[in-house]
Amino acid sequence: MAENELATKVVHQLTENDLFSKWLGIEVLEVAPGHSKLKMTVRKEMINGFGIVHGGVAFSLADSAFAFACNNRNNLSVALDTSINFIKPVHVDDVLTAEAKEIHNGKSTGIYHVSIFNQNNHLVAFFKGTCFRTGKNLV
Repeated sequence: MAENELATKVVHQLTENDLFSKWLGIEVLEVAPGHSKLKMTVRKEMINGFGIVHGGVAFSLADSAFAFACNNRNNLSVALDTSINFIKPVHVDDVLTAEAKEIHNGKSTGIYHVSIFNQNNHLVAFFKGTCFRTGKNLV
């Protein structure tokens, strides 16, 4: 099976079982080995007490992009360490795009950077994640 075909198959299986990503309304735009690109539209129930979107929404979108990128080679990988920098506020009806890029693909760990942009192509958050590779297949 070709690498891109395997990556797509793995992410399809992950998205079928990922009820939280479904609830967020995440759509998969691109998948390639070590890479994913997702988008979602922010809804009004996602705002916090300050009238802007809760930071957990951008974090969750980035975390899904991270998960899809680090697992799509069919090696079950889990988050070992993550962090996020919030750069600009996110508002209701914003369309967010998260793109995960692999920085390191090791035997037992992987490092990924995820950039999150709004519909105006403004960087709103930057996520860094390290995963642990279990060696188990997903599909």
